[in-house]
Amino acid sequence: MNECVLVVDDDREIVKAIRILLQREGYEVLEAYDGLQALDILSTRKVHLVLIDVMMPKLDGLSAILKIRERKNIPIIVLSAKSEDTDKVIGLSMGADDYVSKPYNPQELAARVKSQLRRYTSLGDINAGGQEGEIRNGRLTLRTEEHILYADGEPVKLTATETKIVELLMRNLGRIFPAEEIYRRVWEEEAFASENTVMVHIRRIREKLEINPKEPEYIKVVWGIGYKMEKKES
Repeated sequence: MNECVLVVDDDREIVKAIRILLQREGYEVLEAYDGLQALDILSTRKVHLVLIDVMMPKLDGLSAILKIRERKNIPIIVLSAKSEDTDKVIGLSMGADDYVSKPYNPQELAARVKSQLRRYTSLGDINAGGQEGEIRNGRLTLRTEEHILYADGEPVKLTATETKIVELLMRNLGRIFPAEEIYRRVWEEEAFASENTVMVHIRRIREKLEINPKEPEYIKVVWGIGYKMEKKES
């Protein structure tokens, strides 16, 4: 079965152009023209990735992302005419995995969709078995076969991108990773202006697994160098 991409934009010509582009790449494409329509489709259809604009009627893209993240961890790429770093950070903070600015390069857009889907599907079925292979670190346990992080015995609801970052840090306890290296390993492409993207994802991860995100015990910043997972007694 082909992977299914939901394209959400109130500009029908843009939706049509992206549909043609992604269909050429072999994807099934669904179309929506506002956030509410997108949520309706997501409630009834199996979708593997959402490509969504920010400025839309009825329900804007950022609000729609928040609603999607309440139920799903599928990749979300924000597509918007706004290219300022602040807008990019807001989109990522709301739960998006990546950001492409209009006017977009078709090859770049197709590559980012492919990269996000590869990362998501490589995690496999999170409900599958496989209790073997655990990395324990204090109150955290990473089940490497399931690609699920547990905190105090409870599963942490991470997106595919967040899971990749946590796996990288958990498999290398105590090692400091520059933001550029995290980006290259997780996004699987060369890092360009990656600091904000990585920073926002780290902040979201902290909010989910740290008892006090403002004074993190596990994911630490080493100023001027990068990030690391602090090694704790299990």
